Amino acid sequence: MKRRTFLAAVSGSTLAGLTGCLAVGSTSRLNCADGCDIGMAASAFRPAEFTVSVGDTVVWKNTSSKAHTVTAYENAIPDEADFFASGEYESEQAARDGWFGQRGGAIPSGESFSHTFEVPGTYNYVCIPHERGGMTGQVIVEK
Repeated sequence: MKRRTFLAAVSGSTLAGLTGCLAVGSTSRLNCADGCDIGMAASAFRPAEFTVSVGDTVVWKNTSSKAHTVTAYENAIPDEADFFASGEYESEQAARDGWFGQRGGAIPSGESFSHTFEVPGTYNYVCIPHERGGMTGQVIVEK
């Protein structure tokens, strides 16, 4: 086989293979057909931004093979709102200490975490072990 023919065949099959990956990444909900609102991919929440109404419960499901956490940024939620974190920690620092100490708050593959939002506003949150990779999300709660 000539080099050009080989390269054309390889690049075409590579592009076809990536097309499926790109399609998965563009869906607003990743593997959440079973009732979750936000999926956790390898290094991203899907969707990264989610809007709900006051009183709604949001369910995050780990749809990847890696352990994840859901931890509110204490300084990036409404003042009157309850802090939330997988592992039921009382503060962001406690959640961070728990993760780095014994992987506390870990949500294993296939498991989920939920929180009910009672106060309108914007809630920013993070997956502690994948924060450096940009795994952050936002829930917007409307009246």
